[in-house]
This record gives sequence, structure tokens and C-alpha cells, in this order.
Amino acid sequence: MTVSSTYAYTLEVPDLAAGEKFYGDAGFQTRREDGRLYCRCPGQDRDCVVLIGGAPRKRLHHLTLRADPAGLDTAAAKAETLGGRQTSAPQGFDDDGLWLTDPHGMLVHLADVPPDPPLIPAKSPFAINQPGRTVRTGRSAMLAREQTELARPMRLGHVLVFSPDVDRSVQFYTQALGLGLSDRARDVIAFCCARRNSDHHILAFAKSNGVGFHHGSFQVTDPDDVGRAGAALLEKSGRGDWGFGRHTIGSNYFHYIQDPWGSWFEYYTDMDYIDDYALWTPTNYGMEDSLANWGPPVPEDFVHNYEVDEQPFNAGGATQ
Repeated sequence: MTVSSTYAYTLEVPDLAAGEKFYGDAGFQTRREDGRLYCRCPGQDRDCVVLIGGAPRKRLHHLTLRADPAGLDTAAAKAETLGGRQTSAPQGFDDDGLWLTDPHGMLVHLADVPPDPPLIPAKSPFAINQPGRTVRTGRSAMLAREQTELARPMRLGHVLVFSPDVDRSVQFYTQALGLGLSDRARDVIAFCCARRNSDHHILAFAKSNGVGFHHGSFQVTDPDDVGRAGAALLEKSGRGDWGFGRHTIGSNYFHYIQDPWGSWFEYYTDMDYIDDYALWTPTNYGMEDSLANWGPPVPEDFVHNYEVDEQPFNAGGATQ
């Protein structure tokens, strides 16, 4: 096993001020330093989103994946046979771990970093009264609004990126980096997990005519928090959204909010968990299940890759 989780993503963006507002409104702790914006989930002691300012348009710079250092030499050798290559760290980044480009030129940093501390369990577990199964008695499930704290992102769960060849991406990341294919929908979208103790997916690929960043997904406590946090960020951002809904693939509840550059930010909770990939059987779903089991209509540009579009996205929700 090489990769055990997604650690961070780094984007090049035109305007750090827009990113600082968006991620601040989303509940992150932010700081600016040397032309970059660093964002971390409250309660964590590390950054999980880095924005590099001054770019002509938004572009995925690289992904950082947590990896076992014992497997880095093997990963480098296998990557070469599968169309990737080992490379040096970009200027301004530490040359630790292993830096690779995948077969489509996407830059990936395999970092030897310690695991995050376990998340603190919720004080009141989410409980649903169902027909014939009453588990919450003698108390209200909901507090008044004035007594309810706004949900904050707890950790980065997964990243979805665009790929011009989803099958080839799956081959590279499973055979070279040690991930497992958890599920897919034809050759259009695929989801990959770690081999042990993993969310249903930590990295996913959607078909496009080039590479690019689609969304980062951040865990909150329960479905109520997904709804609250999504509604609050939507009101502050004034951009597009998709949700509240529930995925078939992964089973998680979701609410997506469009960021200032046309890509997406997801709050999620209640995702399937794969403790041992050897006991998991991947499913090839039909396209009707590729995005959601239920939810509102999908925005027209939800799977649009603005990084390869001739026209950049503008904050008003249309191309310029």
C-alpha cells in the first residue's frame, strides 16, 4: 500500500482576495503569506487547501496525497512504466517525498506526513425515528436557530479531478500508487479508495477533454450540518449550487457550492467506509446513478471543465 488518503490540493487562481472570502465564508481558518493563501479546517494543525495568486485563470497546480515512504521507490518505478514520470518539486515547494506527473501531465506530490488525529465524535449522534423503530425519545432533535452553531469543515475527505481518459487514470493510480477502484459509471466517472480503512473514495476522476480540478469535499457531522453549511455558504457566495441531495455511489449526503472560478466545493457526511478493500466488490453503475440517487436538477455546468475551456469562468456564472 502506498497512498492512504488525500492530504491537500493546490490551485493557481487570479485573485487571492476572492479565495480568502470564499474559504473564510466556508468555515476555514486562512492566512496569506508570500502570494499564497493557506486554508485549514478548524481544529487541524495543517493546511489542506493552498491558493497561489496571480494566475491568469484558475488551474489545478497539484494534489498532495499522504503516502507510506516505504513504497515511494516502487511507486516511482511503476509510474514510469504506466506513462507517468518522476519530477522535481515546483519552485517554492519542499522537495520531500515523491513528485510525479501522471500520464496526463497532472502533478502529484506523495508526501510522508503523519496521520491526522482521530475526529472527536459528536456529542449527540444523529438519530432518526422510523416506522417501527423509534430511537429518539423524550427530546427534540432540533434546537432553535439562535442556539445552533454553524457547521465547520472537519477534514478534507476527497478530491475529484477531470481526466481525458478515466480508464487510464484508474490504471495509473491503482497500479502505481496503490489505490483501489471502489466503483465507477462506465468510462465517465470512477472512484478510488485506499486499501485499508478508507472512505469510499479519496480520489475520483470525471471524463473531460483535459485535466482540471472539479471539487474538494469536506466532512461535516451530519445531514443537518450539510444543509445548514451549504445554505449559509450559498447565501454568502451568491453563486451556483447543487444540493441538498444524496449520492448513490458512496451513499453520502451532499451540497455543492460553486467557487469563484467555476469549480465546486462540497460539504458531505455519511459516506460508505471500506475497512478492507480485499472484501469490497466494485460496481459499474449506469449513468442514471453516476451523480445522485436523489436531489435537485444538476446545474448545466456541473461537469464543465473551465480549465480547458477557451473562455474563462466569471463570478456571475457565465463565460466571459
